[in-house]
Amino acid sequence: MSARQWAPYPALLPDAEVVSVDLPGHGTRTDEPFTLEGALATIGAAVGGRAPGRPVVLAGHSLGGYLCSLYAAAHPDALDALVLIGATADPANRLAVVYRAFARVLPYLGADRMGRVANRVVRLLGVRGGAADALPDGTSYAALPAAWEAVMEHCGPDLLQGVRCPVYLVNGQFDQMRLDVARYAAACAAPHVVTIPRATHFVPLTHPEAVAEVLVTVVRDAVTGAAGTGPSPAPPRSDPGAPPTMGE
Repeated sequence: MSARQWAPYPALLPDAEVVSVDLPGHGTRTDEPFTLEGALATIGAAVGGRAPGRPVVLAGHSLGGYLCSLYAAAHPDALDALVLIGATADPANRLAVVYRAFARVLPYLGADRMGRVANRVVRLLGVRGGAADALPDGTSYAALPAAWEAVMEHCGPDLLQGVRCPVYLVNGQFDQMRLDVARYAAACAAPHVVTIPRATHFVPLTHPEAVAEVLVTVVRDAVTGAAGTGPSPAPPRSDPGAPPTMGE
């Protein structure tokens, strides 16, 4: 999607500086081709822009979550916490068939038609109001085959093995992208699994208050230096497959 997806969050996180970015091929950058190098450079510029001594919580949703995990793996000491939202299905296994099929179909349907179809599906999954108004047109969908090919080639739960900061694995209850959450949690040194009740893959858009509740806890613990001890929604380390839920 685009940085507009995060428009409600500055008001929901008044004690944090919220920096949302457009990746190459998305939002204000649809005239740029998507490249993995460009996406990681965009994330790196946002992380590197912090004031001296200020902790950084890096959060990403879906494609953004996978790219954030790749950035964290390459910079294991750069972050105070990592939040992956809707990004805990192994893209090399569970998602490969779906997204490769999408890449094959897109040239025949065209990006505009594919965008209209995809946006109808997103609205059926509960996205309403301003979030629905901010859905991208076909130009953003044109970048997805290259973006997901990069994710399928480079991303997976093993990336998290070297990440030293606490990792929060956040999913909607009905999100197909939470299929491998136990494997992702097992790869983390300090995992926290959170499931938002009655939410789908588009939980940051449909349940912003619930997602912000998680982020408020993450930011608070990063600021106080207590993130390694785990906030209240964290499950026992020995049972990553049985996540608790966060209230709406």
